[in-house]
Amino acid sequence: MSFLLFLLFAFVGVAAKPSPEEVAKLLPRKLGDFRLTRPIQFHQSLIRPDASDRKFASDPAGFPGFAGAEAEYVSPEGEKFQIELVRVERDSDAYSLLTILARSAGETRDTDVPLSRNIGTAGFALPERVAFFKGRTFVSITSDEPGKDPESLKILAKLLAESLEQGEGDIPVLVKHLPHWEEAQASAVYLAGFRSLKGIVSNQPVLDSVSSEGDADAVRATYGNSQFLLVEFNTPQLAGDNDRAITAKIQELRSQNQPIPSAYRKVGNYSVFVFDAPTEQAANDLIDKVEYGQLVQWLGNNPYLLEQAQRDYYETTAGVLVSVVTASGLSFLACLAIGGLMGALLFGRRRAQQRAAEAYSDAGGMLRLNLDDITPQHDPAKLLGPGS
Repeated sequence: MSFLLFLLFAFVGVAAKPSPEEVAKLLPRKLGDFRLTRPIQFHQSLIRPDASDRKFASDPAGFPGFAGAEAEYVSPEGEKFQIELVRVERDSDAYSLLTILARSAGETRDTDVPLSRNIGTAGFALPERVAFFKGRTFVSITSDEPGKDPESLKILAKLLAESLEQGEGDIPVLVKHLPHWEEAQASAVYLAGFRSLKGIVSNQPVLDSVSSEGDADAVRATYGNSQFLLVEFNTPQLAGDNDRAITAKIQELRSQNQPIPSAYRKVGNYSVFVFDAPTEQAANDLIDKVEYGQLVQWLGNNPYLLEQAQRDYYETTAGVLVSVVTASGLSFLACLAIGGLMGALLFGRRRAQQRAAEAYSDAGGMLRLNLDDITPQHDPAKLLGPGS
């Protein structure tokens, strides 16, 4: 049985599943020019087994709840398409199914099948299959005549994707914490809420010591010949317990000359493994690129809500005061600068006028009577004589 089948069968009925009626609404009678040809069939598992998936599984992961359906649509030209739709409880579960199917398809074709944003939130398109996820829905579409009309396959997929709810509208954050994640996601396999990592990397018994009880996510990616595994635990206690178990297991395997990771490190709530790296330094360089982003969220009422509101008020008030003082200071400096500039221009203009004048007069150029006989008489002919 394939890894994906394990995923879908593992915990059916543990939590409330999406109802068949909810799934049926996602498959309308008409999608553009494509029409439904027969009643929708509801299944517990839809993705066909593939031998290339078996390497991923010896003890399965599982989703708390899902509902699946299969429908057949026909194009105006008569070509028939099979739509397999799985409705899960979280966006990350749907993304997990997509990455597993993409890696399976890549191994069949002996090349990576990169994901793109052209259809749904993320997906891939091959001549024989288009698959994508959007919100809590995973979809796989195949043609009864593979490769006959790949464009019709893409058109049908886009029509269905446009009718689905957006959800979070992005891939899981954990994937973005991979080193060079844009390139790494082409080889990434994402496991949402896994219970075991046995088989995710072959011949690595250290992974038997990782235990999450379904309360952790993991992503595996390939960097050259190196396998990179990033595990996120949802609590510090779970991360700490697993770190101690992993460290002890590595020491035990080393003493027994068994395969061990090229490097291992706990980063926040992450457990980071690198396998088959060319050197230990290269493995540690990969781990150094992982940054743990801590997020604290209260499940109930925040007991520090009043203190937080007071702190926000003080910070806002202080910010306003600093802004007012800064603006006043800048305005004062601007006034000084403008006043100094205007004064300098006026002073320079008056000096220029003085230098251009033929004689200086402290009367501002007006007629001045020489009553005190102080001013020299340079031209007596222009003066009034005595008795005049």
